[in-house]
Amino acid sequence: MFGAGGGTNSYEEVEDTDVVFLWGSNARDAHPIWFHHLLKGIRHNDTRLYVMDPRRTSSAKWADVWVGLRVGSDIALANAMAHEIIAAGLTHPGFIANATEGFDAYKAAVQAYSPEAVEETTGIPADVIREAARTFATAKRAMICWTLGITEHHNAVDNVLSLINLCLLTGHVGRWGSGCNPLRGQNNVQGGGDMGAIPNKLPGFQDIEQDPEARERIGKLWGVEIQPKYGKNLTEMLHAMETGEMKGLFVIGENPVQSDADGNRVERIFNDLEHLVVQEIFLTKTAQLAHVVFPAAATWCEGDGTVTNSERRVQRVRKARSAPDGARDELWIISELARRLGHDWATPTAEDVWNSFRVVAPAFGGGMSYARLEELGGIQWPCPDETHAGTQYLHERLWQQPRVGRAAPFSVTHNEPPSEQRDATYPYLLTTGRRLESYNTGVQTSGYGSPLHWGESLDISPEDAMALQIEDGDIVRITSRRGSVVAPAFIDTSLREKLLFMTLHFPDEVSTNFLTIDVADPKSGTAEFKACAVRVDRVSAAEREHSVAHQNSEHR
Repeated sequence: MFGAGGGTNSYEEVEDTDVVFLWGSNARDAHPIWFHHLLKGIRHNDTRLYVMDPRRTSSAKWADVWVGLRVGSDIALANAMAHEIIAAGLTHPGFIANATEGFDAYKAAVQAYSPEAVEETTGIPADVIREAARTFATAKRAMICWTLGITEHHNAVDNVLSLINLCLLTGHVGRWGSGCNPLRGQNNVQGGGDMGAIPNKLPGFQDIEQDPEARERIGKLWGVEIQPKYGKNLTEMLHAMETGEMKGLFVIGENPVQSDADGNRVERIFNDLEHLVVQEIFLTKTAQLAHVVFPAAATWCEGDGTVTNSERRVQRVRKARSAPDGARDELWIISELARRLGHDWATPTAEDVWNSFRVVAPAFGGGMSYARLEELGGIQWPCPDETHAGTQYLHERLWQQPRVGRAAPFSVTHNEPPSEQRDATYPYLLTTGRRLESYNTGVQTSGYGSPLHWGESLDISPEDAMALQIEDGDIVRITSRRGSVVAPAFIDTSLREKLLFMTLHFPDEVSTNFLTIDVADPKSGTAEFKACAVRVDRVSAAEREHSVAHQNSEHR
């Protein structure tokens, strides 16, 4: 937030806050460790929980209020809450004046979003919007936490900005128990960003284009001239591969052929690459298309390193067992590639690499030696030197008078519906998500037996099932403008009419991403996994057998 690519608060603060807006997140299933901290707050601190989600999820069952907004109406709801907070005189004028900029333009923009004006758009009664807004604004401590239900839209960045606006409006940031927190969607995705594995940042979130001092300093350390030019995000890379601008790809620990939207298109693009190299612990569908596969050790148990969680806590990972024959440590693989490209890095240890990171990003992690990480059981960044204990919550500087550093900007955002709408041909809206026991495309989970596993299904409301004369377990065909799959139906009382739900966990059985749309947010490159228009048809027994056999043959 405000230049630091991480959540503002620690897990401990979730137990001690007064109000939590859990927005676009089924954290009970997707972030169970974080959710256990929230449950402590609910049980022992009377934390009031609002869950903003189109589905009445397992998280919503713990909520004081389930705010069941329509898919893609998040900005309308956030702006309506801002409208109410301003109209009721519940803003924090001192914080706004000292710590922020752009308030007047923001105030003018949300005037059109009264609670009554957005009732139809959001599906939420105006009185519910008012009560939630006033509760958030008047709480001593409050935080907003979100995940992919906010970020997997064509206007993902604006969705996030609309939530940050609410925290700025009420002064709920930069203090204990108050802040804005993205719960990270993948294991160590926070750590990847910390290290600079994103196209616009150097290690420690130093901007490639906007920070010439960092470019020069790091360039000297690395012995290269760093060009002040952002790289391509995943969506831009797929386009470049499709047009022939990019002809080769090196994939490390990713399964984009099954995890990216519009799977038929993605598979076609990967098949057309001149050279595809995949470094993996499993022979994924992506690896099966590769010209070269590097079998890698599973670093989480077969190597050393660090991992960073959603509270910015860097923790040690230690080798517990040896890798199987033929699999190599990932650092060894990358170092050997460098050597054969003319750069002798020797064979650095994980600690060597970590210490080099501390040098190039001293303000971020200069004080986080392996010895201190061991001693303290992990440290939350930033930690600039070895006398620093780490940082539990970010942006306390915004409360200093005069303010230290740049102002936190309000952002004008306007509601935009999903890029694909329901119509007579495709009368349902499909949204996707996760289940508790499964992980992403199932590479690491679907092969294991679990009493919670039942494979992929099309979750459908009782009303829609009745209209289509569908019963639990019936095989149905789901069709979008991009593809078609078959799956068993599951009647789910958490769903409203015309809203369907599927996961990406079992692509070898049901390729849900054959349905999803590759329209992406222009700022983040994130595809709109949360909304695509589909139709549903019952299938005959003969068609069922043919479809299942055809899908299975595609994934062999």
